[in-house]
Amino acid sequence: MKGGVNRKLLIAALVAAVVLGTGSVVVLTRIAADQANAAPLQNDPAKTAPVRKTDLADQQSVTGQLGYGAERGLASRKSGTITGLPNSGAVIEQGKPVFWADAKPVPLFYGAMPLYRDLEAGMSNGPDVKEVEENLAALGYRDFGTPDEKFTSYTASALKKWQKANGLEQTGKLGQGDVVVQPGAIRVSSVTGQLGGPAGGDLMKVTGTERAVTVELDQAKQRLAKQGEKVELSIPGGKPATGTITGITRTAGDPDQGQKPKIVLTVSVDDPKAAEGLDSANVTALFTVSKKANVLAVPVGALLALPEGGYGVVTEDGRTVKVTVGIFAKGQVEVQGEGLREGMKVVTTE
Repeated sequence: MKGGVNRKLLIAALVAAVVLGTGSVVVLTRIAADQANAAPLQNDPAKTAPVRKTDLADQQSVTGQLGYGAERGLASRKSGTITGLPNSGAVIEQGKPVFWADAKPVPLFYGAMPLYRDLEAGMSNGPDVKEVEENLAALGYRDFGTPDEKFTSYTASALKKWQKANGLEQTGKLGQGDVVVQPGAIRVSSVTGQLGGPAGGDLMKVTGTERAVTVELDQAKQRLAKQGEKVELSIPGGKPATGTITGITRTAGDPDQGQKPKIVLTVSVDDPKAAEGLDSANVTALFTVSKKANVLAVPVGALLALPEGGYGVVTEDGRTVKVTVGIFAKGQVEVQGEGLREGMKVVTTE
């Protein structure tokens, strides 16, 4: 280096690289400036690296568990006694029995709204009526025509036909506990109900039926939890795959047990073939927080903490250029500064 600056860059250590919000903060510690009593520094050749024009992506890697997504409890409002339960691992689709009460099936309906009242002729209009008619229509019972929110004699007629086909009493009415409502097909992960026990209450834990990766995040990484975002997945024994964040839930934790609140993500596997032959496995999920294309970047070790605050880089000819930093990715940092250009060399510790 020229101008008497041909000695090692005065950086003692890279103290921390802490991700905050959508950017990063790197704290650099300089050696104290008092050189009066210090031993002379050796004039070893300084390491340099070129300023590169490149694409950067701020990414975070987290370990998740391949399975069928996050478990959720399934409860019933049916009266009577449990006389039949599914096996763990069973997949139940629309119209099929979830369990049996008093030797009668309690089928699965699809929908976002649990039944909150009994449905029968003379009741007021409501979205629950439409939900039931949509299920009846999907199962082949369409006496009422296009599903709507009105419970008519045609709705009752369709219900009677469905009840007959399922071996149920043909009342033309539907009680709150006569069906189980879930967003879609379910897979039984564990059974908590007991044969001979009451049909009402918690019966089992279920998941979706599609292959998914469950990822637990600390609250500090909430920025990674974005519904619909794509995630890169590394599945053992398979090719790199992608997934989509389809579910976000939160757990309260238990301070008395030392358990912190968590964010639980369900990441569906876009191509089910990527997980063929695996019932469960640890999977690496790579989240991309932000991307920037065609930016100038230098190694993180080239950043120098300036006495007046902020950061700079030292060029090969000894000039210090103050820079504004952007995103950090894989040991590189985006920089902007007066006179910086692609191919220019800067002093670095790396």
